[in-house]
Amino acid sequence: MKRCGAYLRALLLIIPLITPAPLYSQQGSALGTDVNALNATESFRTGLEAYNRYAFNEAILSLEQALSYKPGEGLILDWLGKAYYRSGMEEIALRQWYAATHAYPPASPEAVILNSKIEIVRGRRGLFFTMNDAPRYVETGIFAGRFDKTTVFSQPSSVLACDDGSVWVVAYGSNEIVKLDVNGIARVRRRGPISGFDRPYDIVRGLDGRLYVSEFRGGRISVLSETGEWLSYIGKKGLGRGELVGPAALACDESGYIYAVEFGNKRISKFDPDGEFIHSFGKRDDSFPGFLLPTGLIVKDGVIYAADGIAKKIYMFDSDGAYLGTAIDTGLNAPESLKLFPDGNLLVADTNRILAADPYSGIVKEITAPGNSRIRYIGAGFDKNGSILAADFNGNEVDVLAAVGDVASGLFVQIDRIVNDDFPKVSLEISVQDSRRCPIVGLDARNFMLSERGYPVADQQLLGVGNSIRTTEIAVLLERSPEAAVLQNDFAGALNDINATIRESNGTIAAIISAGIQPVRERFDAAVPSSLATAARAGPYSLAWRFDLGLRLAATELLPRSKKRAVVFVSSGELGEMAFEQYSLSELTAYLANNNIAFYCILAGNKDASDAILYLCRETGGEALRLYRPQGIGPALKTLVTELSGAYSLSYRSGLSTDFGRAFLPITAEVHLLERSGRDESGYFPPLE
Repeated sequence: MKRCGAYLRALLLIIPLITPAPLYSQQGSALGTDVNALNATESFRTGLEAYNRYAFNEAILSLEQALSYKPGEGLILDWLGKAYYRSGMEEIALRQWYAATHAYPPASPEAVILNSKIEIVRGRRGLFFTMNDAPRYVETGIFAGRFDKTTVFSQPSSVLACDDGSVWVVAYGSNEIVKLDVNGIARVRRRGPISGFDRPYDIVRGLDGRLYVSEFRGGRISVLSETGEWLSYIGKKGLGRGELVGPAALACDESGYIYAVEFGNKRISKFDPDGEFIHSFGKRDDSFPGFLLPTGLIVKDGVIYAADGIAKKIYMFDSDGAYLGTAIDTGLNAPESLKLFPDGNLLVADTNRILAADPYSGIVKEITAPGNSRIRYIGAGFDKNGSILAADFNGNEVDVLAAVGDVASGLFVQIDRIVNDDFPKVSLEISVQDSRRCPIVGLDARNFMLSERGYPVADQQLLGVGNSIRTTEIAVLLERSPEAAVLQNDFAGALNDINATIRESNGTIAAIISAGIQPVRERFDAAVPSSLATAARAGPYSLAWRFDLGLRLAATELLPRSKKRAVVFVSSGELGEMAFEQYSLSELTAYLANNNIAFYCILAGNKDASDAILYLCRETGGEALRLYRPQGIGPALKTLVTELSGAYSLSYRSGLSTDFGRAFLPITAEVHLLERSGRDESGYFPPLE
C-alpha cells in the first residue's frame, strides 16, 4: 500500500508537467486539451508577451496564429483587436471586436465592454467641433458648497481650471478661493492677505502663472502666486484713472495685459502685467452707445469681447479700446460671463443656461436645458477634462456638465501594459480618455477599482500619475526630400534648438530618424553639437522618401519610454508623393493617438504646413511651428513637460490560482468620475513555475 501511495503521489506530480493547461476564456470555460487548443494556448501566450513589450506587429502575428488553431474564440479575437488598435489599424481592430462580441454571450461583461469600445471608436470625430455640431451638455455631478454641516464654499461666482484637473472656485459669499479636485474635494483654501478678500468675484491666470482675483466690494485686484499666496494689489477704490468701483469680470490677453470690468464705473480698465494702469474704455461716445451693465469679458486674437447684461449684447473692442462693433445682438437673456470653447467660440453663462456663441456669424446655440428660475450661473468655464463647470451663485454649488455623447459612451479606459515579474504582485499601466481621445487627468485612488473575476483585488494602490511626470522624451524625424537638401543648415539649427530646449526641460532625444527611401536611425551624442549637425545633414535625399515608414519607426522608438512623449518632425512643409504608400494618414494618426504620442512639426523654410501635417498635429495634441518665428520654438516645446497625460500606474496582489504559471489570469479595471465611468478587461500569464 505504501508503494502504491508513493506511486500515485509521484504520478500526480508528473501529470501537470506533461499536460499543458488549456486556454481559458474570461468566463472560465475550458477550450479543451486537444492539439489545436494546446497550440492556440502557446501562440496566445507569445502574443500577450509581445503586446506587453509594445511589439504590436509581433503580437498580431502570434494572435493570428492562435486564432487559426481556435477560430472564433472570443478571447483571442478580443486581444487581436487590442493589438490592431494599438498598431493604429482601427478598422481591422473593430472587425475583430465585432466578431468577439458574437463569440461572447450577449449580456456578458466582455460583450458590454467591447460594445462600448466599438461605439466610442466609431463615433470619434476629432478633438474639436464647430457650431453646427456643438454637443449638448447635461449635468453629471455637483460640487456642493455645503456637505453635512461643513461649509466648503459659499456663493460661487467664478471657476478657473488647473492643469492637474483641479479647479479654483471663487467663493463670493465666504470671501475665499478654494481649490477642488476632480471629485469635488477641497484641497487648498486661500483667503488673501491678512485683512482677507473683500467679496472676490472673478479669477484669471496671467502668462507667468500668477493669479488675479477681482474684489468687488474692495475696489481692487489681488495678485496671487500660482499656488494662491497673496502678493500685492492692483488699483484701489475710486473713480479716477487706475481706480476701480465694483471690479467684476477679468481677462488676460496674449501679451499679459489685464482687463477688468467695472460694474460701478460702467467701463473696462486695462493694466499691464505689473499692474500699471494703461487706460479705460466703454463710455458713451460717437461710435459706442456706452455700457448699461458690463458683465462678462474675454480676449481672443487681439479682440476684446464684452457682454452687457441689460443691453443683452456682446460688443467688440480692439486692445486700445476702440469700438469694433457688435458680435452678438440677439439670443441673449442676461449674459453674466464669457469664456472660450476649444474651437474659439464663446461660452456664455446666461443666467440659468449655458450658450455657445459664434462671434463671426452671430449665431447663438443653447447647449444646456434651461434650469429653473432659481439658478443663476454667473461664471462658467471648461475644466481640463472637457467638462463645463458652472458656478450657480444662488444654488451655492458648482454644476459639472459633460457632453451628452461623452456621458452615453462613457470613459475610454485602456489597460496598456501588465507587469507581473514579481507575481503575485501585479502592476498595471492604464490610460483614461474621453470619447474624443482627450486625456482624463486628476484622478486619484478613489476613482479606480480593480477586480479579478468579479471580486475586488487585494492591496490595490495608485503608484503614479502620468500628469505629474516632469520629463519628456522625443524622437526627431527628419525629412529627406530634395527640398530638405537645400535646407540642411536650417535642419541643423533646428535640431540644435530642439536638443537645447529638451535638455533644459529635463527631457531627452530618444532617437533621430531619417525618413529616406528606408528609415534610418542616425547615430548622435546629445552632448556633442557636431554629431547633431552631422545627423541633421545625413542623406541620401530622394523624391521617393517615405514619411509613413519614418514616422512609424520614430513612434515605435518612443513606446517603452516616458508617458510624456512626442515625435518632432523637421520639414519643409510638404510630405511628398510617397508619404502614405504603406500606411494611410488615418492609420498613422491612430498609431500616435492610441499610444499617447503627440506630433509636432518644425517648419524650416517658407512653405506652409500641408493639411496632412496640420491634421496630425491637431488630432494628437501637437502643433506646427515655424523655426524662425519671433519667440522661437523653445516655448512651445517646453510645454511638452507640462502636457496633460491620462496615464496612471496601479498595483495589486493577485489571489488567483496560477496552475504552475499556465493559467490565463483576467483583470478588470473600472474608472468612475462622478456619474461617468468606463471599464476595460485584460489579462496575463504569470511566470512559469
